[in-house]
Amino acid sequence: MSWRLKRTKQCAKCPWLVSTNPHEIPNGYSVEKHRALASTIADPGRIAFGAHAMACHETEDAHCIGWLVNQIGPGNNIGLRLKMRHCENGGDIELRGEQHRRFEDTLPVPVTTASTGAAE
Repeated sequence: MSWRLKRTKQCAKCPWLVSTNPHEIPNGYSVEKHRALASTIADPGRIAFGAHAMACHETEDAHCIGWLVNQIGPGNNIGLRLKMRHCENGGDIELRGEQHRRFEDTLPVPVTTASTGAAE
């Protein structure tokens, strides 16, 4: 059964873009909600049909394009790769710049204090 992505171009403030400061993501940023998105990341090489998808923060009911490209590429999400074979507009996907290779890298960098060197 064929299907179409609701959007194919990556958002300007997508957390998968290296240039994005997660605290500047529109529509209310939450570190806790961001960390919880780890459940959308497949174990590389493990087939996980029906797994959760990361939603776009700008477009209602759409996939996050940065997440999608990561999971069909370096994330090696086999179930998603198989699903994308039937995506009619998958060839239209556009990224905006350098991407993070791991979900953990999309999270905010902890702030360190100069006097103690400890993370806040």
